[in-house]
Amino acid sequence: MTLDYSIMNIEKIWNSKTEQEDGLSRTLGMEFVSTPEPDTLMARMAVDDRNKQPFGFLSGGASLALAENLAGVGSMAACPGMMAMGINVSGNHVKAMPYGGMVTAYGRLVHKGRTLHVWHIDIKNDQGDLISTVQVTNYVIAPQEG
Repeated sequence: MTLDYSIMNIEKIWNSKTEQEDGLSRTLGMEFVSTPEPDTLMARMAVDDRNKQPFGFLSGGASLALAENLAGVGSMAACPGMMAMGINVSGNHVKAMPYGGMVTAYGRLVHKGRTLHVWHIDIKNDQGDLISTVQVTNYVIAPQEG
């Protein structure tokens, strides 16, 4: 099987019907960005009232949600017409991200199988410091009618 690592056209996915029905990405303030590399993509998210924990820092759960949503959009861009569901998300939070800042998630597709995709995502602040590192496994299947 030949792997097709075509350019990740996030705008095509983000402007589709899927985006119109999406709740979590919009609720947490995620913005997806296409990249010129064929097996990568990015997303940005401001740290604000939508995604902070009670102490005023970015919630670890919001970081994991950013990574899982980025991987899902990436898998759908890599396999047009397919549906991607996260089946495993594992992350390490290595630095606190204060309220008012901006994080950028950099995702790379490290395995593209027929039904499983594995993504590595690093979340960094504007200074390039690592905030979280996350691995996401997606199950990729055809949407069911009905």
